[in-house]
Amino acid sequence: MTALTDTTSLLPGRDEAADSSAARSAPPRKRSRALVAFPALVVVAAAVGGGNYWLGRGQETTNDAQVEGHVASVNARIAGQVKEVLVADNQAVHAGDVVVVLDDRDLKVRVTSARADLMATQAQLRAAETQLAVTQKSVDSNLIIARGGIAQANAVQGTTQASIDRAQADVNAAASRRKLAQIELDRTEQLAAGGAISRSELDTRVTALEQAQASFEQAQAAFASAQANVANSSGTITSARGRLVAAESGPAQVQAATAQVELGRARVAQAEAALEQAELNLSYTQIRAEVSGVVARRSVEVGQLAAPERPLLAIVPLDDTWVVANYKEDQIAEIEPGQSARVHVDTFDRELAGHVDSIAGGTGSRFSLLPPDNASGNFTKVVQRVPVLIRLEPHPEVTLRPGMSVTTTIRVK
Repeated sequence: MTALTDTTSLLPGRDEAADSSAARSAPPRKRSRALVAFPALVVVAAAVGGGNYWLGRGQETTNDAQVEGHVASVNARIAGQVKEVLVADNQAVHAGDVVVVLDDRDLKVRVTSARADLMATQAQLRAAETQLAVTQKSVDSNLIIARGGIAQANAVQGTTQASIDRAQADVNAAASRRKLAQIELDRTEQLAAGGAISRSELDTRVTALEQAQASFEQAQAAFASAQANVANSSGTITSARGRLVAAESGPAQVQAATAQVELGRARVAQAEAALEQAELNLSYTQIRAEVSGVVARRSVEVGQLAAPERPLLAIVPLDDTWVVANYKEDQIAEIEPGQSARVHVDTFDRELAGHVDSIAGGTGSRFSLLPPDNASGNFTKVVQRVPVLIRLEPHPEVTLRPGMSVTTTIRVK
């Protein structure tokens, strides 16, 4: 039996068969561990995916977002040579601070000239006002004098007519006395021829006739003089009427003087406007910051010629910033103004609270410089993005600068 046992142990291939059987029995144990680990990993992945899905429900997130803000351009109001530049790049300034100074010598001369023109026009206005007052008084006095002259001429004409009537009566009386003297002379001559009266009586009658003739001629002369006075009084009336007509044209003279005063006032207003413009241009030589912020894009240098159409620098107000998030068009269906939002700022690695302010009226590509024309050439559908403006809650501990990258999450439900 012992020999048989030894002989069996010495048979070739006995140990290899045992090892091969052990080797065939090992792989099933490894496969069993894999079968246990794989379901566990699937369960973990499903749990993580489910958790992310559950946590992400009702939210829309994008990292295509950035901080936006105002950029105030600073330009010169007038053309001029730069005398001083009082700010440096990235310097903080306040509204009203002088940032650039232009050469003001020419503008000071213009202000002096405009002030002198104003004084000259004011003097002309005072002269026109004085002339208006003199004209008004002169017109009133001339009108009174002319009317008085008419009344006086009418009175003289009435007196002259009375003189004519009296002179006519005197002529008639003188004619009657002459006639009576002639009759008495004829009677006396007849009596003298018969020797009834003396020669002296005849001489007396002759002298009486001569006196009557002289009185008659004197009365005629007075009558002629009275008639001449009528013509003179008529001329006086005509002259007085002419002076009245001239005096009645006084209102037109007053209107002309008034127009001169109005013209003077208009020139004064024009000169005042020119002076004000000159003073404004002088004040424009000091270019001031319109808003508070940080200086950016400073391109101005001392000695260069500034012009209104060329910006000198820009100021970025850091106290008024917001976020523009470009969401895909299939994300904005439930986004509405007023919804809360979280903004993760990459620079500070922190989140800020905010809310949706508004949604753009079109996609970003629609408002680009060259909008796409899908009607030409081949068409490839590309998901478009719509800008969404998000306002942030006050964050004094964080200073945001336009252009910073952020990630936004909007809670839509």
